[in-house]
Amino acid sequence: MTNQEIFELLDRFERSGLAGLKLRRGDFSLELSRASASSPAPAGEAQSAPAQSPAQSAEATDEAIIAPLAGVFYAAAAPGEVPYAEVGTRVRKGQTVCLMEAMKMISEIPAPCDCVITGVCKENGTLAAYGEPLFRYRPC
Repeated sequence: MTNQEIFELLDRFERSGLAGLKLRRGDFSLELSRASASSPAPAGEAQSAPAQSPAQSAEATDEAIIAPLAGVFYAAAAPGEVPYAEVGTRVRKGQTVCLMEAMKMISEIPAPCDCVITGVCKENGTLAAYGEPLFRYRPC
């Protein structure tokens, strides 16, 4: 499967009511599952959400580009380089907005549509969990 096919499958899974999905194609295997609302928070995470500022509340209404895999979030191709996307950046559908590294493999994360980035949810070099928001955006 190509990365684009996987991203489309993740998007459809996210929009569906399915609790889990297993896919096999030859030697390729993919398993998706949703975290249940009743599952406890992982150790080290706050049990209650911090109060949001008005700017954060506005961002919460925007759509999100979510992490299609668990890995390290990179805003730019190399340290010291300009980030792919920052708040206010206008991006086209399919344009790379960040990189994610998992198991020594680098994946480009594309914009899902033509949009304007309204928030960056992760800091460069930090770990992102599967399904965690990376960016907030408004379609244009």
